Amino acid sequence: MRKIILFIAALVLVVPANAQFFNRLVDAAKQSAENAVERQVEQKIEEGVEKIFNPETGEYEEVKREEPQEAAEQVKPQKQQGWTCPQCGAQGQTGKFCTECGAKKPEGDGSWTCPACGAKGQKGKFCTECGAKKPGAEGAQSAQPAKKVAESAYAKSDFVRGDEVFFEDDFANEQMGEFPSKWDMNEGSAEVASLNGQKYMLGTEWSYNVEPLMKNQKSWLPDQFTLEFDLYISDDAEDGEATWHLFLMSSKSSWNETVGDIDFWWRAYDEGTIIRYGSMRKPDNNNTVDGEEEALVRNVLKKGDWNHFALSFNKRALKFYMNGMRVFQIPSMMAPEKIQFYCEGDYKYRGYANVILAKGAVPLYNRLATDGKIITYGITFDIGKATIKPESMTEINRIFDLMQKNPDLKFEVQGHTDNTGTVAGNQKLSEQRAQAIVAKLVEMGIAANRLTAVGKGQSAPLTDNSTEEGRAKNRRVEFIKK
Repeated sequence: MRKIILFIAALVLVVPANAQFFNRLVDAAKQSAENAVERQVEQKIEEGVEKIFNPETGEYEEVKREEPQEAAEQVKPQKQQGWTCPQCGAQGQTGKFCTECGAKKPEGDGSWTCPACGAKGQKGKFCTECGAKKPGAEGAQSAQPAKKVAESAYAKSDFVRGDEVFFEDDFANEQMGEFPSKWDMNEGSAEVASLNGQKYMLGTEWSYNVEPLMKNQKSWLPDQFTLEFDLYISDDAEDGEATWHLFLMSSKSSWNETVGDIDFWWRAYDEGTIIRYGSMRKPDNNNTVDGEEEALVRNVLKKGDWNHFALSFNKRALKFYMNGMRVFQIPSMMAPEKIQFYCEGDYKYRGYANVILAKGAVPLYNRLATDGKIITYGITFDIGKATIKPESMTEINRIFDLMQKNPDLKFEVQGHTDNTGTVAGNQKLSEQRAQAIVAKLVEMGIAANRLTAVGKGQSAPLTDNSTEEGRAKNRRVEFIKK
């Protein structure tokens, strides 16, 4: 069209005198333009219709064609399907169990279970018990890291390790494949094995019974004590099932020297997980008490990882914990004199790790008033590192509470090691660990000017480093009043 107009303009300049010829050119150009417009209209119309041959009339008939949808209309965003795992925050789950962590599909009432403290029936975005954020609300990354979840659990724990460790075995110095040197065998067989870098005592028969090797094998428990140990819980159903037992023994018992039995039953293929206690004898030696806990255990269980168990006994009261959460308590029972560890079943990893026994605790403030310092074994770290273990949060929270209630209280936080390793390495490690404790307390809200981190390394042992018990006593944290 533009070319035609330019052509006419050129002719006007060239032949202005020939008006008749010019008028004919204008009429032809006008007609050409109108024809072009009509062809464009017909093309648009044809784009919207489709011609179909009708055999009855022998002619083609036009049928209106459906207009194509825009790309944005054709590809509509898909709504997120499935359910969100309350444990790890993985979205889009469709089966009965989470494909990421194996957690069971929650009930359909819209509530969720807090992965930090195990509180059920949560409705809002934050847990009403511990304040943890609802997992999955903003994708898997919104879920708390495993370490933070574990710390939150221990923040609610009232377990306190005893002041003086009198037996400890992490099996680190034992020979692989040999029976551990600090134990006595009562039944079956066991050997030292390793799993994910952690050495432990593994049963090599369907069942086995062992106990710590003590000077007096009949009676070695004080009237106040704590026990801690780790169990590995697989997330593979092919690894079988097992039952771990703690036999509480006493020569004063009228029934085969057994005061009570605590069982932890793990069955991978159908999520069966129960902690039972049975025949816990009353102080009168006649009556017993029994019970079990399943729901709480399932909530705090860490599959595919080591799980931390603890027991505290105070003259007549017993409390039992799993991963920082108290599972049950017995207010009055006969005092045990020793403990036996028993395991049965075809479970691939049936064994114990990091066994620690300690004598009972004295309240923090009483220790501070008497000695001017607090010596604690309840703050522990990863081997050779300054990474605080989650179970340490119980003791750290006690220090935090003490400092909150006494705002003028200031501490020099000292880290101490045994003589394993080099002098320079132990010095640096103790400094880093003291700094990690100070950083944690400051993070919790204690003013930084109330705390000073000091590393003592192996320079100030409390006892001889020649025995494992001595080395365990020297690995400690001291809070010195300033």
